[in-house]
Amino acid sequence: MYDHRPRLGRSFYSRDTLRVARELLGKQLVHESEGCLTVGEIVETEAYIGPYDRASHAFQGRRTPRVKVQYGPSGHAYVYTIHGRHCFNITTGPEGSPEVVLIRALRPVHGLELMANRRRIDIAESSGKRKKELCNGPCKLCEAMGINPKHYGIDLCGKVIYLKEGLNLGSNEIATTQRIGIDYAGEAKDYSWRFCVSDCRYVSKPVKTTRSRSINRQ
Repeated sequence: MYDHRPRLGRSFYSRDTLRVARELLGKQLVHESEGCLTVGEIVETEAYIGPYDRASHAFQGRRTPRVKVQYGPSGHAYVYTIHGRHCFNITTGPEGSPEVVLIRALRPVHGLELMANRRRIDIAESSGKRKKELCNGPCKLCEAMGINPKHYGIDLCGKVIYLKEGLNLGSNEIATTQRIGIDYAGEAKDYSWRFCVSDCRYVSKPVKTTRSRSINRQ
């Protein structure tokens, strides 16, 4: 066990997805596997709200085997593959509504040598300027944390991959921006549903602050 901070329970994930995406910042993502332990502090997230969001894999209630887990209970892993690499999302919001938060970047906290080996980065360099490159992107953090498609649907309230309490950030410590890499998504590309720890060197891309857009669930 890394430390005695309490784990996040189901009720944390079952709330409004934009709120969850903001409040995941500062929390710790933990992966325990075969005696190995890696921990990263979440510093960047993106919200995807299927019924309203052209950037979502479940836009307008699309149902495919790929997105099945999004319709289930909150607090489960939605892992998908892009260009042979993997991205880790957390199911959120009410059951039956396909909503997720993509974890985009972490600050490495524990298990740096294992992370560096998985990422094929020299461990001596990872303790310096290259440390920020271990988890500063969704595919990078999956590789560093050992998260892959076999973890699709795993319960994040279980004992393998889970989240723990961490920093409690004030609103002045959180930046809100447009999401990254979704130019195909029409007006959804302009939704300010990316949340980052302000002035953090571990995020995937520099932050330009904007105002978050609310949604009408009616």
